[in-house]
Amino acid sequence: MRWVVGNWKMHTTPSEAKQLARQLWRLLKSACIGPEVGLRVVVCPPFTSLEAVRRVLARTRLEWGAQTCHEEVQGAYTGEISARMLSELGCTLVLVGHSERRRYAAETDERIAQKLFRVVEFGMHAVLCVGETWHERERGQTVTVLEQQLERGLAAVTQALWPQVLIAYEPVWAIGTGVTALPEQIAEAHTQIRQILHRLGAPESVPILYGGSVSAAAVSNIITQPEVHGVLVGGASLRSGEFNAIVRTVAAHRCS
Repeated sequence: MRWVVGNWKMHTTPSEAKQLARQLWRLLKSACIGPEVGLRVVVCPPFTSLEAVRRVLARTRLEWGAQTCHEEVQGAYTGEISARMLSELGCTLVLVGHSERRRYAAETDERIAQKLFRVVEFGMHAVLCVGETWHERERGQTVTVLEQQLERGLAAVTQALWPQVLIAYEPVWAIGTGVTALPEQIAEAHTQIRQILHRLGAPESVPILYGGSVSAAAVSNIITQPEVHGVLVGGASLRSGEFNAIVRTVAAHRCS
């Protein structure tokens, strides 16, 4: 299975999200996508736009998910959203541990592990985001960072839960910068992640996505690298034409 996941971040009001979702489906309804052909396409709008997107995509082959959730099912956590709430909205996927959440919301690996467990507990797929900063890469700490984030973030995953887990390698230095990691850097990191997953007892089927300034121009070189099973798209997912091109490129590699 290959995946294309669009992270809309803090963009789109409900009316804007509704329009974007309609544009995406109009462009993608003829594409070779859907679980039955081995390519799942998911968009992750802000919480306030989820219902609007759900109404547009409910009877299409496009799926919708969320950008994060709280680690508790319910309680006195003002302003938070639980996995239980997202599940009832029809979300099929939730991002956990995105570098922007680690940085701006001070999320720890331990808290991320709890979130991941809640997501899979409610039947959704969890995308665990991992990646190093440029400073860490320059100091030769990439593997150490990946090992720590994966070991701690996946601490609550049992053998029965692995089918609901995805990994997204997002080098922090490439997110929102317009700089995409070189193909050999992507291949090296994804191979290292696979080796770490093997040590943790994960099956070979756990998908590893690449994220970090993914564009229509770069996606072909990304998706052909070893151990790359899809992409997590940021800014380009807000441009319907470019997201369509990204999905169709991945589909061409998967469905040819």
